[in-house]
Amino acid sequence: MIGYLEGTLLKTGEDRILLLSNQIGYEILLPAFVMETVRVKNSGDPLSLYIYFQQTERQPKPVLIGFNLEAEKEFFQLFVTVEDIGPLKAVKAMTIPVRDIARAIESRDEARLRQLKGIGSRTAQKIIATLAGKMDKFALIRKTEKVQPSGEIDITRPVIDVLVSQLGHRVADARKMIAAALDRNPGVSTPEELFDEVYKGEKEA
Repeated sequence: MIGYLEGTLLKTGEDRILLLSNQIGYEILLPAFVMETVRVKNSGDPLSLYIYFQQTERQPKPVLIGFNLEAEKEFFQLFVTVEDIGPLKAVKAMTIPVRDIARAIESRDEARLRQLKGIGSRTAQKIIATLAGKMDKFALIRKTEKVQPSGEIDITRPVIDVLVSQLGHRVADARKMIAAALDRNPGVSTPEELFDEVYKGEKEA
């Protein structure tokens, strides 16, 4: 069973990533609050995640769900013990940080829990009934500051993704191609313009 993975970010999707670890690519689902912290990274950047591993007779295909902190994974393991909340529903519901969900549970704030994706009144009541009194540890998780990506990251990350994941270039080569393109034309302001400049440079090479 997989509990932790450390490797290199290959690709970022809407709700999942591809992580290269020991020459194996792992597809990992991420809750929205975890994905926020990953989106600022580039392909080729190091990344480590605590993993919740799910595989059953009814779900023979392994499902990996990633978290930044071990405490977040521990919360998830408790969260899925609530009736009618399985791993896939739980990962979609966790649109806000664990500390905020834990505090809503401890304060029996049903309205706050209903703001989670896919959680209605009855399920919110079940969450409170099952988990209230068990959340003190998770309510103390340190609040992470939202990291705002720089303009350069915004421009280069999609281009690196295309060059590496779709066109087969190595990460190091993709970064060299992008650096050369920016040297030639530092005024590019969108991923599309940057990709065109990369293509132009390779065509002339």
